[in-house]
Amino acid sequence: MTTILLADDQALLRRGFRMVLETEPDLRVVGEAADGRVALQQVASLAPDVVLMDVRMPGGDGIEATRRIVAAHPATRVLVLTTFDLDEYAFGALQAGASGFLLKNAEPAELIRAVRAVAAGDAVVEPRVTQLLLGLVADRLHARGRAEEKDPRLADLTPRETEVLRLVAAGMTNGEIAAELHLSTTTVKTHVGNLLAKLGLRDRVQLVILAYESGLVPRR
Repeated sequence: MTTILLADDQALLRRGFRMVLETEPDLRVVGEAADGRVALQQVASLAPDVVLMDVRMPGGDGIEATRRIVAAHPATRVLVLTTFDLDEYAFGALQAGASGFLLKNAEPAELIRAVRAVAAGDAVVEPRVTQLLLGLVADRLHARGRAEEKDPRLADLTPRETEVLRLVAAGMTNGEIAAELHLSTTTVKTHVGNLLAKLGLRDRVQLVILAYESGLVPRR
């Protein structure tokens, strides 16, 4: 059973999410919060597996709430929900440690898949969203007039791991990476797991951000 906390300032949306999620026998909504402050309290008392987190809420926004949840409750995953197609708020939430990003107008089946994926430890970043993410990072680097220096942790990666990291940063799935490198999907999963362990990162979202902010992937 995957337990879920709904954090959104609109009661009607929370009710809709609850109705969709609780049609599934393995998903259970254990609490609701209308702002970031209450969301933090609910996570502390309920220890949900996943938080569906609105980015913009009164009483403490979703970005700060996400940052605090990730720091204090590492077993709880945060899935960001927003009506804004990857604006600065959503990007900030991902940098704060959210494990995924989903638009509020996503189809019910897409919401259910995303919650299950995040609960299983995977990241939810569609290739379209990944490209927008990377565009924001590239713009920031360009505005500073230079690429960031490579993270020293990248020196510990094998050539194959570095290659896999570049493809992850390009928004490719494990299956697509496997086809590109003529490897099995299981082998790619192993490489991704090794990357997370070596770099000390939580999930695929952080791999993408690190690859771009370190300059591993050239700015387009």
